[in-house]
Amino acid sequence: MNRASPPLRPGHAAARRGWLLAAAAGTLAVAAAVGWPRWRAMRAASTAAAEEEVCIFAPALPYDPASGVAPGMPRPVPADARCPVCGMYPARNPRWAAQVIYTDGATHFFDSPLTLHQFLQDVAQYGGGRGEADIASRWVRDLDTGEWLDADRAFHVHGSSALGPMRAGNLPAFASPEAAQRFAQARGGRVLPAAAIDAALLRELDNRSRHAH
Repeated sequence: MNRASPPLRPGHAAARRGWLLAAAAGTLAVAAAVGWPRWRAMRAASTAAAEEEVCIFAPALPYDPASGVAPGMPRPVPADARCPVCGMYPARNPRWAAQVIYTDGATHFFDSPLTLHQFLQDVAQYGGGRGEADIASRWVRDLDTGEWLDADRAFHVHGSSALGPMRAGNLPAFASPEAAQRFAQARGGRVLPAAAIDAALLRELDNRSRHAH
């Protein structure tokens, strides 16, 4: 049986307050000694290093024959699906979602075209034992219409003001260069076909602080 923790006695409560005040004073002393800008940089580096140790486990979701969707065709994004690259939940931003479908019908979902292309650059790292040869199809969502597009035939806008789920250039996708150009004229950026998204561009856009394994 679980029992509630007993309340702190006055002496213990005072000791706890003293410890918290001492810890806060120590933090202020360090910050004052090294300077606030340097202290903030040190704290950010420490946090990032800790986060790098967090591994993301996002297995491909198996194909459901009862879904009525053909094995190689795009399917709705489940609420519990996680992106294998960044760990986010693509269903929370469905207009930006992407997916890869494997030859056995299983699916990996992504929170944006950016993380899809990061995945495609290194399937061995993120695929959970699957490789590029296991991919049957790949899909991105048209930001205008919400329709699924063959990722290899999509057109993207790089450098727009539309930041998307990752708060970075998430490469919004469109079915035609004309639609992409209209978006670029309204929100900035330049139009790129899918084939122009290379490793150098992905490194430029990568702002992750955690690594998936």
